[in-house]
Amino acid sequence: MFELPPLAPAQWIAILGAVGLFAAISLFAIWDAFHRDFGSSNAKFGWIQLVVMVPFLGGLAYLIFGRKRGRKL
Repeated sequence: MFELPPLAPAQWIAILGAVGLFAAISLFAIWDAFHRDFGSSNAKFGWIQLVVMVPFLGGLAYLIFGRKRGRKL
């Protein structure tokens, strides 16, 4: 069976916090892309696909570059 390594509670908190931050950035990027108009559905789904396929870096790229391209609905 797979056994988890013995880590201190502070290390577990740091690991779970980092994973939670990555997930939050990706989920926010997906949610925000669905609520913006990019002029074409291909652009919208391209950004969503980038966020899903490259979880953390795709979310950051969307927040830095993609969010400016779309306008709020």
